[in-house]
Amino acid sequence: MAGGGGAAPPPKQEELQPHPAKDQLPNIAYCITSPPPWPEAILLGFQHYLVMLGTTVLIPTLLVPQMGGGNEQKAKMIQTLLFVAGLNTLTQTLFGTRLPAVIGGSYTYVPTTISIILAGRYSDLVDPEEKFEKIMRGIQGSLIVASTLQIVIGFSGLWRNVIRFMSPLSAVPLVALSGFGLYEFGFPLLAKCVEIGLPQLILLVIFSQYIPHIMGGERHICDRFAVIFSVVIVWVYAHILTVSGAYKHAPMKTQLSCRTDRAGIIGAAPWIRVPYPFQWGAPTFDAGEAFAMMAASLVALVESTGAFIAVSRYASATPLPPSVLSRGVGWQGVGILLSGLFGTGNGSSVSVENAGLLALTRVGSRRVVQISAGFMIFFSILGKFGAVFASIPAPIIAALYCLFFAYVGSAGLSFLQFCNLNSFRTKFILGFSVFMGLSIPQYFNEYTAVKGYGPVHTGARWFNDMINVPFSSEAFVAGILAMFLDVVLHKKDNATRKDRGMPWWDRFRSFKTDTRSEEFYSLPFNLNKFFPSV
Repeated sequence: MAGGGGAAPPPKQEELQPHPAKDQLPNIAYCITSPPPWPEAILLGFQHYLVMLGTTVLIPTLLVPQMGGGNEQKAKMIQTLLFVAGLNTLTQTLFGTRLPAVIGGSYTYVPTTISIILAGRYSDLVDPEEKFEKIMRGIQGSLIVASTLQIVIGFSGLWRNVIRFMSPLSAVPLVALSGFGLYEFGFPLLAKCVEIGLPQLILLVIFSQYIPHIMGGERHICDRFAVIFSVVIVWVYAHILTVSGAYKHAPMKTQLSCRTDRAGIIGAAPWIRVPYPFQWGAPTFDAGEAFAMMAASLVALVESTGAFIAVSRYASATPLPPSVLSRGVGWQGVGILLSGLFGTGNGSSVSVENAGLLALTRVGSRRVVQISAGFMIFFSILGKFGAVFASIPAPIIAALYCLFFAYVGSAGLSFLQFCNLNSFRTKFILGFSVFMGLSIPQYFNEYTAVKGYGPVHTGARWFNDMINVPFSSEAFVAGILAMFLDVVLHKKDNATRKDRGMPWWDRFRSFKTDTRSEEFYSLPFNLNKFFPSV
């Protein structure tokens, strides 16, 4: 008997109770409808703008050289992507799901876009500028056609009927792998310049997790603005390394990743330029490429569904009613149409990294994201100023991704609180869908990396993309498989419904069955009269 004090008293009954399940996430400082004070909201909006810049810059950096364009075309493409992202974010927060979700560029469309770039009809073009514009017009045409998929599925209510089959159990793999499935954009990208990427990751964790804990008190400055503080410190440090000649004799690959003056867009960006529709010329259409882009659009639709669910969780809103989600998908389709009309070279989907930022700041306010959309539009027009922020080295952005994608993944895991984890049915669906969701895309991506083409390799490149792109997405494979198994292995008894977590979600399956839906998701300007949610 240690210490001679007798046996410890038995724990009280309430101490043995599991944590109560919450359909709204507690401890959020500002929920979807409660905006922070204006100065704080503006700074938080700027932080969202900084975070979404990563994808906005990385995609054109990857595509433009292959299209035959130079720094000038890259700067224009970044400006256009930013401008359209601002418009799409505003329409989504006003008329779509009304969640604080940033709608930006997406890596899902990149493989299909590269297939269009490699199409035989562009190989004879010698003039790089002409080649760039013709390829861009081909991408525009396929995006315009592909946008109809989400517009029809969303506004017709078809997606609403699909989502009604979803349970908390099938939401777990979809939402979890919407975040965790993007692991290749985390540390592998950070490691391209570990001397600036790793300090950024360490500082971000210190500012957001340790300093608030040490300081205590009510003022949340370090954790709420951890991105701004850490990025500024590491960016200055990276610039000092660049100026002092640390990379003078380094290989070109290292210089591109590490140097702060290698992006080449500050000099190429115009001072003031407003992107406009058909700026590259009239779009051209190819049936095969349009079908391939539709497949990419379908994958983006499933991934965005997972991201929307994560955003609703971190905005401390109730689970999305299926009709509201369907409405959001319709507006996302409009976003892809705008991407095609303006010529961004890339489709639109929910920014996963910005969903993670909501968790870091614990601010899920809609107004903050609308302010960030204002920053996107403002800096896309004032090109030189926008280009300064866009030249942040990629490893710094990758360090941010390590934290934000992890937060989105854990939002998916949080739905396990509604499920019975002692049920073997739950264990099978959960384990099998998550494992296959990681394993199948790993095979497809590894095969493509080694051979230069996907496992499905026929003479029709568009057909290859229609099969290869969906199976290369972790969230798509896991989400579709989990939902299929959950529906098919579905006994009608109450015990199975309870295991799936359905009693918790029943009241959110319709807009009108929970009074809070009106507060979070109803349309502005009394538009609910004309466009009622069901």
